[in-house]
Amino acid sequence: MSTPNKRRKKNDHQSSPAAVRSLDFFFGKQQGKEAKVDEAPQNTGVQEHAVNGVEPDDAVLTDEQLARKLQAEWDAQDRAQGSEGGERLANGDEEPDLDAAKDPPDNANDTVTDGEHLKDVPDVVEQKTRSNAFSALGKKSTLSLQSATADEDTTSHHIPFDESPLTFDPQKYIPDLKKQWAAEGGATYALLTHCFVLVNSTQSRIKIVDTLVNLIRTIIEGDPESLLPAVWLATNSISPPYIDIELGLGGSAISKALKKVCGLDNAALKTLYNKHGDAGDVAFEAKKRQSLTLRKPKPLTIKGVFDGLMKIANAKGTGCQEIKQRIVERLVQDSRGAEESRYIVRTLVQHLRIGAVKTTMLIALSRAFLLSCPPGADFPTQSRTELAKLSKQELAEVHSHGEELVKASFARRPNYNDLVPTLLEIGISDELLLRCGLAMHIPLRPMLGGITRDLGEMLTKLQGRDFGCEFKYDGQRAQVHCDDKGKVTIFSRHLEVMTDKYPDLVALVPQIRGEGVSSFILEGEVVAVDRESGELKPFQILANRARKDVVIQSVKVDVCLFAFDLMYLNGEELLDRPFRERRSLLRSLFIELPQHFTWVKSIDATSADFDTVSDFFKQATDIKCEGIMVKVLDNLPNPELQAELDAEDVLDDETAPAEPPAAKPPTKTSKKKSAKSKSTKSSNPPDTDTVPEKKSGRRKALLSTYEPDKRLDSWLKVKKDYNLSTADTIDLIPVGAWHGSGRKNAWWSPILLACRNEDTGTLEVVTKCISGFTDAFYKANKLKYSEEGENTISRPNYVEYSGQPDVWFEPQEVWEMAFADITLSPTYTAAIGLVSEERGLSMRFPRFLKVREDKGIEEASTSEFLAGLYRKQGIRQPGEGKLEEVKDEDGEEDV
Repeated sequence: MSTPNKRRKKNDHQSSPAAVRSLDFFFGKQQGKEAKVDEAPQNTGVQEHAVNGVEPDDAVLTDEQLARKLQAEWDAQDRAQGSEGGERLANGDEEPDLDAAKDPPDNANDTVTDGEHLKDVPDVVEQKTRSNAFSALGKKSTLSLQSATADEDTTSHHIPFDESPLTFDPQKYIPDLKKQWAAEGGATYALLTHCFVLVNSTQSRIKIVDTLVNLIRTIIEGDPESLLPAVWLATNSISPPYIDIELGLGGSAISKALKKVCGLDNAALKTLYNKHGDAGDVAFEAKKRQSLTLRKPKPLTIKGVFDGLMKIANAKGTGCQEIKQRIVERLVQDSRGAEESRYIVRTLVQHLRIGAVKTTMLIALSRAFLLSCPPGADFPTQSRTELAKLSKQELAEVHSHGEELVKASFARRPNYNDLVPTLLEIGISDELLLRCGLAMHIPLRPMLGGITRDLGEMLTKLQGRDFGCEFKYDGQRAQVHCDDKGKVTIFSRHLEVMTDKYPDLVALVPQIRGEGVSSFILEGEVVAVDRESGELKPFQILANRARKDVVIQSVKVDVCLFAFDLMYLNGEELLDRPFRERRSLLRSLFIELPQHFTWVKSIDATSADFDTVSDFFKQATDIKCEGIMVKVLDNLPNPELQAELDAEDVLDDETAPAEPPAAKPPTKTSKKKSAKSKSTKSSNPPDTDTVPEKKSGRRKALLSTYEPDKRLDSWLKVKKDYNLSTADTIDLIPVGAWHGSGRKNAWWSPILLACRNEDTGTLEVVTKCISGFTDAFYKANKLKYSEEGENTISRPNYVEYSGQPDVWFEPQEVWEMAFADITLSPTYTAAIGLVSEERGLSMRFPRFLKVREDKGIEEASTSEFLAGLYRKQGIRQPGEGKLEEVKDEDGEEDV
């Protein structure tokens, strides 16, 4: 017996007698209702065989072929009568009356390309007053094929944004733009796209800044409400890193949208991507080929695009992927022209590629607000005429004050949601630093250390100065905020929130806060440790910790916070205090807890203490630190050291010849030799028997203040892997590669490398490499390993690798590679069983050095040699847990 709520279909099941109306039904009605067709007024003069019936030959035509024939004859009659008519209906299917069917069909937004067959055509709505398929042409209430590139924004496209800001006048264009924007709801995305095209067409940094300045000025004076979303879109983001808002779009969402909107199939999409290697370029080509659409594109606005991205990012829960997909398709479909499509898709994949990095945008903002202000604002601006009279040096001085203000404000509070509205209100003013100063639970951008090749170069740079040397631990840099209510937030070097990752550090804060400390921001290095022995563990062990929802009881990797700086204390900024004073406050006001919270190990020295610094560097590398950090302690040089340097300068002057012999101007070769000579001298440690070479700028001002988001010589880092002459190298065999992306889309990058297993005769993959290659090498390598050439092969059975590169190389050459460390890997199988029974070995930061012309593949390094390098490091095997691709505190990826 059937259940009452669901009847089972039986063999004698009869379907509903209601017929489904389709194109067959429609054309059948045309053949049988000649009289009604004659009554339609627009059929006057139409040939009898095309309207009143079907000839015998037409009986074998498909519905679509017959529709196309009718359309062609209708168009011919229109031309004969001189009628302009409606737009051509390329596929000839009946247009439903929108008054009779309020809701458009599901595929009403689909587009049609030339020569493409319509699929899934919706059922035709029965016409009450007519039966001719073309009687509705030209009426606004009907759905008809539109040009996909209709109504290009010519107003925006003719604005010379790349003109000098000192001659560019936004008011020449704003009246016309406002007329257009009034109908479209704000500044159009076409305006932003036009700027992107101009920026992308030049390599000149000056030209890029000028173009952005003119765009920003136009928006400031024309539609200030669109400035903030325009800045976010131009910087390829929608929120600061410390606010967890992500688009969460995969490649499939973009692919589906391009296929649906532009009429591509899988093969066509893959062909375009293999050719161009960039999703935006694929969208550009697809949109160029698209000629017709069922829905006229609605012009995109800057605010509309940004709001769409925010809706995508905020879509959560059941059905969120469908919501995101619809928004993506609408954005792609409403893009007017190929260029808008290119940049919409690049924005969606978060790879804009216009070179408008953070610093460039901040400079552009400062210069724009120097010249323009929004309607109704009363802050002062500079006269373009007066600025044009200044020399380049004078103009640079005028610009520098505003640029430093904007950069410093953003470094202290890195959020355009705070910076841009403040600029719109007060312009370039010293008040900006007060409005956008340090704030609790908002990370400031960390100060960075300058890079040196070795100890000799570091000591040369810091002659005459007192400095502190600190161990550079192999951990994760952390910025700890604690307010007077005890709330704790921990941020990474990249300003991402890590509070959930380190609940043990959060619980530690009340214990380390000394008497009188209410609120603070301090900085340190989180390092994995063995609590019993105090031994430091490598960075890869730290990477085993989960990133979210960590419970203290489940923590298996213990950590210690090695503090090294204090930037904020009890509501007061300490950034302008000397490092010696900041360090003293840190160590006197906080409580040390061994193996939990302590200070970085350090010594104080001068440039005369080469042996002491060298021994300290060796101590650091012996306990598996990355090297040392060297920081200037005071703003002024040491008077005694300064006196010694002045005496050396006098000695240099006395021993120099009074009249140097005449010499010919140096040739290019001699200049290169001279530069090489200077470089060699500066890289050697100072010799007590020789006078260091006098260099201009050697004793330039090195401040000991904390400078957010700056990489200065007042902080220097010396890492053990910088000097390749003392580092180990390994000889590996290139065995495969992937298609490059972006600028490298025409080349192979990354490249897969393997070592030899002497016991089995196989090649075991070790790592992928993307560093150390020149463009010339990339081109030669792609030519050598072309997909159609004899040097590429099908998947070889003698290469052990679980992945699938785009191409396999015929093993035939050996490359010398440098690296920072050898690490255990869950992905690569090289040397598996020699160090760990479950994991192979891989390399951190592999770098190509050269092709070993003197070696054949039978002389490449073996897995035994690789295991020996690992043991040489003395790294202990990590515990259980999946290793992930992570970044060290310098932002470099471990692959």
